[in-house]
Amino acid sequence: MAMIREIFKRNKDKKETTIPTKKAKDVPEGLMTKCPSCKHITLTKELAKLHKVCPKCDHHFKMTAYERVESLLDEGSFTSMDDHLKTENPLGFPGYTEKIKSDSEKTGLNEAVLTGGGKLKGQEVIVAIMDSHFRMGSMGSVVGEKITRAIEAATEQRLPFIIFTASGGARMQEGVLSLMQMAKTSVALKRHSNEGLLFISVLTHPTTGGVSASFASVGDINIAEPKALIGFAGRRVIEQTVREKLPEDFQTAEFLLEHGQLDAVVHRNDMQTTLSTLVRLHTKGAHQNA
Repeated sequence: MAMIREIFKRNKDKKETTIPTKKAKDVPEGLMTKCPSCKHITLTKELAKLHKVCPKCDHHFKMTAYERVESLLDEGSFTSMDDHLKTENPLGFPGYTEKIKSDSEKTGLNEAVLTGGGKLKGQEVIVAIMDSHFRMGSMGSVVGEKITRAIEAATEQRLPFIIFTASGGARMQEGVLSLMQMAKTSVALKRHSNEGLLFISVLTHPTTGGVSASFASVGDINIAEPKALIGFAGRRVIEQTVREKLPEDFQTAEFLLEHGQLDAVVHRNDMQTTLSTLVRLHTKGAHQNA
């Protein structure tokens, strides 16, 4: 009995040592960031300098739209467009308006996509950058409208259009109005293509649902970041439908590249150079003819 009491006492002592000390509690929240892949801990400021890529395992953290602009476009060159567009609640979905307001305050965005024009190593481009921190990057009517207007601006100005996708798919709170955006954006892209203009789609983690089934997958050039989740239906739904066990790397960027659904998988540190090279190679003639 004494031995049992001693075992419980030792376990109790071990448990107590996990309680944070006052010194540990004094560490400011957000000072350090733990990698969800390898558990390596990095100073948040240092991680930002690395474009939010883990220095140990190369895991690509999610970026905000503004972080993406800063890492991609020439300093001070970006001008946003259509910031006045605001999401309504057409179906009267309970709590939807409050959630939109909360995400807007949290991210500084009016919706789940930031659109505008800027310079990519001196070359003018129009960009749309989806942000998964806003309603998981889901596509509602305003997201579709902003992307469509950005494409139309690129067509009118005869500029390349680049989109960074990050989305959970169509937004259920807006029903069929969300699904309509798949067709609307695709039509705008077709008109852009008819003018012989370049469209590059960059798929980031995650790109799923209606977004992956529409504008995300129809670029003249489709590239993705490493290990990004890309797909339409969920893994379990597909397995239950086909009644087969899917490969471990199914719906990853690398799997899609191997099966011909992507043109390249590009590390974030190489993204600016890769995109600027593609723009230069594919638009030089168009600019000379303009």
